[in-house]
Amino acid sequence: RLSTMTEKTALQLTTEAFIEKFGQSQVGLFSVWDGAEGCVPGQSAFVNIHGYQRYNDKTYDGACSFFEDGDYALPEWVGWFIICVLGLFFAALTTLMVWINGRRYPASDVTTNSEQFSCAGRDIPAGLTAADVVSKWTWAATLLQSSNVAYNYGVSGPFWYAAGATIQVLLFAILAVEIKRKCPAIHTVLEVVLVRWGPAAHFVFLFFCLSTNLIVTGMLILGGAAAVEALSGVSTYASCFLIPLGVSTYTAFGGLKGTYYASWTHTFIIYIALLTFIWKVYAGPSDLGSAGKVWENLNFAAIKAPSTTNKDFSYITMFSEGGMIFGVINIIGNFGTVFVDQSYWQGAIACRPAATWRGYLLGGMAWFAIPFSMATTLGLAARALDLPLTSKEAGAGLVPPAVALHLMGRGGAFLVTLQLFLAVTSTANSEQLAVSSLFAYDIYKMYINPKAEPKQLISVSRMGILAWAILSGVFGVILFELDIGLGWVYVAMGNFIGSAVTPICFSLLWKDCTATGAIAGAVLGLLASIVGWVSMADSMYGEVTVDSLGSNYPVLIGNLNALVFSTVIAVVVSFMQGGQNFDWEELDTRTNKYLVEDDPNAHLKHDGGEDSKETMDAVFQKIVASAMSLTFILILLWPIYSLPAQVFSQRYFEFWVAIAFIWGHVAAFITIIYPIWEVREDVIGVLTGKPPPPPPQTAVPPEQPKAETRDLELQKPVEAPAQQQAQQMPAGFVYPHPMPPQMQQQQPMAPQMGQYPGAMYPPSMTPQAQPYNAYGQVAPMVYHGMA
Repeated sequence: RLSTMTEKTALQLTTEAFIEKFGQSQVGLFSVWDGAEGCVPGQSAFVNIHGYQRYNDKTYDGACSFFEDGDYALPEWVGWFIICVLGLFFAALTTLMVWINGRRYPASDVTTNSEQFSCAGRDIPAGLTAADVVSKWTWAATLLQSSNVAYNYGVSGPFWYAAGATIQVLLFAILAVEIKRKCPAIHTVLEVVLVRWGPAAHFVFLFFCLSTNLIVTGMLILGGAAAVEALSGVSTYASCFLIPLGVSTYTAFGGLKGTYYASWTHTFIIYIALLTFIWKVYAGPSDLGSAGKVWENLNFAAIKAPSTTNKDFSYITMFSEGGMIFGVINIIGNFGTVFVDQSYWQGAIACRPAATWRGYLLGGMAWFAIPFSMATTLGLAARALDLPLTSKEAGAGLVPPAVALHLMGRGGAFLVTLQLFLAVTSTANSEQLAVSSLFAYDIYKMYINPKAEPKQLISVSRMGILAWAILSGVFGVILFELDIGLGWVYVAMGNFIGSAVTPICFSLLWKDCTATGAIAGAVLGLLASIVGWVSMADSMYGEVTVDSLGSNYPVLIGNLNALVFSTVIAVVVSFMQGGQNFDWEELDTRTNKYLVEDDPNAHLKHDGGEDSKETMDAVFQKIVASAMSLTFILILLWPIYSLPAQVFSQRYFEFWVAIAFIWGHVAAFITIIYPIWEVREDVIGVLTGKPPPPPPQTAVPPEQPKAETRDLELQKPVEAPAQQQAQQMPAGFVYPHPMPPQMQQQQPMAPQMGQYPGAMYPPSMTPQAQPYNAYGQVAPMVYHGMA
C-alpha cells in the first residue's frame, strides 16, 4: 500500500504508524542515546521497540551498549579453545595435506625445492585459485566492516563494499595473464620492477609492498583480536600474538602450497557459516524469519535511528550520500591492497597459465557474495532487531557477533567467532608467505647472497615468516593502544599505498614508463595524499585528530590524490624523458635467470594447447574485455538501475535479498565443490591408496642407420649412430626450453613417442620443445637426414 503512494506521504504514514505504535519519545531516540556520557546500565533511555530480548531472556531496555562490561557471549575458555586448539587442528590438517602431496609427488617436495616452496610448482588449477582469491581477500574487515556500513547506510553499504572491492580482483586478472605472457619465471612483483627500472625503483616499491603487507596484516590481527575479546574476554594482547604465531607454523612448513590448502579448508567453513546466517535471518525460525519482516522493521528503524545521509532517512534505498562516498573510498583504497600486495602476484605466479584468468574472475565474483550476502543479512538484521549497538561497537566490527548472539545464542557467537578466526588466519598465511618471498628473493638473494642455494632460500623464507608474525602482533598492539579501530584503518589505507598502484601496473602494461616517472609518481603521489588528507581534516573540523582524519571527506580527498597525482606525474615525467621503449622480450630473458631451480612450468608451452603462448596471447584481449565489462556493470550499471526504485518497496527488497541468497549459494559451490572436482582423481587416489599414474614408458626403437651428426655447441661434424648417441641421455630427462636457434632454422619432422631410448616425449611435445641430454646437448633426432 505504501509503495503506491507518493514518497512524502509514505514517509508521513510510516512516521505516524511509528508514533502510534511506539510513542513520540522513541522518534530519533537512538542518536540521543548513542554514546551518552554517564550512562548507567539498566537506567538508560534505550527501549527495544519490538520487545525483543537477549538470548538469555534478559531485557535490552535500559542498556548502555550491547556488549556491556563483563557481559561476554562465550566463556573465556572457549575463546582460548578457538585460538589455540582449533588453530592447532587446522595447522595440523594443512601440514598433513602438504605431507601427503609430497609423498604422492616427490618432485613437489617443499622442504628441498625453493621453487615449490615459494611458487607451488606454478601449476595450481582454476578452482583452487578461486578459493585462494576468496580466502586472501576475506579479511576481518570483510565480515565485520561490511556489516558496519550496512548498519549505517542500509542496503547501499553491502553493495558498495562488495562492488568496490571486487573490481580490483577482476582487473588484476589482466596483470595475471600478463605475468604468464611476459615473465612466467618471476617470484615477486619487485623482480619485474628491478628489470624495468633498476635498484632505486626496486627499493622504493619494496617500501610500498612491505607497507601494504603491514597494514593488511595489522588490520587483520586488530579486527580478529577485538572481536574475540568482545565475545569471550580473551586478552587482545594475547590474541594479537597467538593468532599470527599459530599461522606461521604451517606456513613455514608448507610454503605456498600450504596456503592453498589452508585457503580451501578455511573458506569451506566461512561459507558454511555464511549460508547458516542467511537461512536463519531470511527463512527462520527467528525473530525475523523473512525478508518481509526485515523490510517492515527497517522502515521503523528509519524513524528511531534515521540514516541522515539517505533519502527519507531510509535503510532500504540506494540513494545514500554516505554509502556513495564510502563506495568511492572503497574502490580507490582497495586498488592498493590488491595491486601492491605481493600475495596477489604470488597467487598469479603459482597458477597454471590457463587458470590465471579463470581463477581470478571466478574468485572475484565468488568473493562478492561474502560482503554482499553477509552484510545484507547481519548488518540489516542488526537494525531490524533494534539492538543497542553503539557507534563505537559498530566501528569496532561487532555487528555480526551481536546479531549471531541474539539469533542463535552462544552457538551463534561460537560460529561467528570461528568464521572470523578462519578469515583472519587464511589471509594472514598469504601475507606471511608474501613477505617472506620479498625477504628471500628481493633482499637476501638480490643483495646479500646472489648465489644462494635452494635450502638457504627456504630457510630465509621461514625465518621471515616467523619474524613477520611477531612484527604483525606488535603492530596490532600499537593500533589497539592508540585506540584506532578497524573501520579507521580500512578507509585510511589507500592514503598510504594508493600512489604505488599506477606505476606498478605500468611495469607490465606500458613499455614507455621510465624509472624516474615511476618513482616520482609513487613518492610525490604519497606526499599529495597526506597533504590533502590532513588539510581537509583541518579545514572541515578545525583540528587534526584520529576522528577528523577518519571522517568521509578527508579520507576521500587523500585517496583521490594518491591515485590521480601518481598517475599524472608518472605519465608526464615519462613523456618528458621521451619514454623508455622497453623490450618485453628482455623482461622474459632476464627474469628467466632468476630461477634458482629449473621449473618446467616457468615457461609457456609451444604445443598450441591452453597453456601455450599463442593461447595466452589470444586470451589477453578477451580478459581485458571481460574484466572491464564486469567492472562497468558492478560500479555503474547495477547502481544506476536500482535508483528508480528509490525507497524499496517490499517486493523490490525481497528481490534484492533473493539475489544475495542465490549469489551466496553459487559462490559456495565455486569455492568448495569446483576445486575438489578439478582434482577428483588425486582425491580418490589418496582415499583409496591408489598410486599416481606412472610416467610414460619408452619403447626400444629399431636399429637406426648411421647419419651425419653435428655437435651443436662445438659445431664440429661427428660420425656416430643416432641410437648410440640417444642412449647417452638419462632416461626420462626432459629439458623444457625451446630448441637452439640453429635447429629452429630447419624444417623438423615430429618424433614419435618412444622413437629414441632414454627420451620421454609427452603427447603434447613438438620439435620446438626438444629433450636435452645431461651435457646440455640436444638428443639426436632426424631432421631431413641431419641428426
